[in-house]
Amino acid sequence: MAATRKQASTSTAASAAAKAEAHEEAPGPTEIRSQLVRTELLKAGVWLGLALLVGVCIVLIQPILLIFAGIVMASMLDGGTRLLGRVLPIARAWRLLIVCLSLVAFLVWTMMFAGSQIADQAATLQTVVMAQIERIAAWAADHGMGNFQLDTKTITDNIAGTVGRVTAAVGTVLGGLTSLVMIVVLGIFIAIEPRLYERGVAWMLPMKSRENFYITTARMGFTLRRLMAGRLLGMLVEGVGTWVACLAVGIPMAALMGLLTGLLAFIPNIGAIISGVLLVLVGFSAGTDTGLWAIAIYFIVQTVDGYLIVPMVAKKTVDLAPALVLGAQILFGALLGLMGLFLADPIVAMIKVALEREAERNAGDAQTKTAADS
Repeated sequence: MAATRKQASTSTAASAAAKAEAHEEAPGPTEIRSQLVRTELLKAGVWLGLALLVGVCIVLIQPILLIFAGIVMASMLDGGTRLLGRVLPIARAWRLLIVCLSLVAFLVWTMMFAGSQIADQAATLQTVVMAQIERIAAWAADHGMGNFQLDTKTITDNIAGTVGRVTAAVGTVLGGLTSLVMIVVLGIFIAIEPRLYERGVAWMLPMKSRENFYITTARMGFTLRRLMAGRLLGMLVEGVGTWVACLAVGIPMAALMGLLTGLLAFIPNIGAIISGVLLVLVGFSAGTDTGLWAIAIYFIVQTVDGYLIVPMVAKKTVDLAPALVLGAQILFGALLGLMGLFLADPIVAMIKVALEREAERNAGDAQTKTAADS
């Protein structure tokens, strides 16, 4: 009897196990069975991720711009290191050290031999410019073009108010120096071993995307180096040329005019306009003849830079339409302030390189597909 009961319980357990093995999972109430719905949810997730990325970029726009400025600084140091390597076959670290020390030596020399002169001239520049603006306003009023009531403080406040959010965040002298030091240090670290950071970013990408990433970053680096080389050479030519020409014809504040012209040459289009206006106003403050000489100097210097320097260095690599660059400067200047104005040209150049590489990839994929179909 006991054996019969044991046999019955064994058969019952075996039957339950068989039923459990035969059980099949069925879709639940939360299961998405429609392929269309899954595809649309995936698209919505992508758009949501892009929206969050844009939001993060807006919130962190200041450090992002500082990092990009550090990359631009690194490209200039890397370009100088590569150029020095053509004539001095030593280790890269030593060449980079020579470039950095040369830059520091130039800045120290400038401050020691021309710092006091430039400081004195800068103190009188605002007075001269405002006096010339008042003369222009009076001339316009005398000729029936309107009655202009100028307030120096109001004009200065309006100019200062156009700086924007980014500059306001680093608007103090201490903040500006801190940001400059951060940019220089970041640029030096990246320039010491750029491949390290390139591999670090590539490591976060899928294996199939890394080759395209390396090609794109190599082209971006080459483009940025040539762009900055052309910019620095243009700054040197415009600054030194303006200084020498102003000294030759007797325009006041020649050293300051050369310095401002060279620094403002870093900003395409807008920088040349600002430096030209300042040069002409200072020139006419010493007389009509010097004012006409100032106009002539401005056009000669800009012609040399625009038709010799830029085509020789920059346009071989980056041929950016002037209207595109100016539009980007207006947009970035309004949204991001002074730093966005300075970095508009490199940002547009990098976007152009990325889009060209993507178009090249798409063209290659289309040719491969056509060859496979045929």
